[in-house]
Amino acid sequence: MTKQSIGPRTLLYPHPDLIIGTYGSDGRPDVMAAAWGGICSSRPPAVAVSIQKVRQTYENLMREREFTISIPSVDYVREADYFGIVSGRDTDKFAATGLTPVKSDLVNAPYVGEFPVVLECRLLQTVEIGMHTQFIGEILDVKVDESVLGEDGKPDIEKVRPFAYDSMRQEYYGSGSVLAKAFSVGKELKK
Repeated sequence: MTKQSIGPRTLLYPHPDLIIGTYGSDGRPDVMAAAWGGICSSRPPAVAVSIQKVRQTYENLMREREFTISIPSVDYVREADYFGIVSGRDTDKFAATGLTPVKSDLVNAPYVGEFPVVLECRLLQTVEIGMHTQFIGEILDVKVDESVLGEDGKPDIEKVRPFAYDSMRQEYYGSGSVLAKAFSVGKELKK
């Protein structure tokens, strides 16, 4: 198959929509949407998220060194998008959206009460990458709404209903149904 070059881009499918929670210097809860992130270590469990230095969340993270990541469901795509287009410097994002800031039990950071999955993180390391700083956080706990747990006690992605961001088209997409069992379907090709 012939491929056409489109040059170096911030392209990866899918980009998660991660809502980063921190407290401002005035103690006010703040959140921002970030799509440059994902799991980066199994032991210790860790997540990385890249944030521009001009963002309020960057300042909050450098000062507090703790944060949360809330994962919104498709029911909250409008609010999650809003979190990415206004600044916490001059806007109380929780008041504007009517969502609930909840203080984490383990870290000095808020999370969004209505979002079904929350990661509580302590900063392990920062890496400077161009106009972004990558914040690597150890995941101290994951909190999951009981309503999105499957019968096996694990989060059920079809109940969580997260969405992804397409950076090329600047659009959000929902997730689909199960395609195959991981670490299993590929065994059909083993000889």
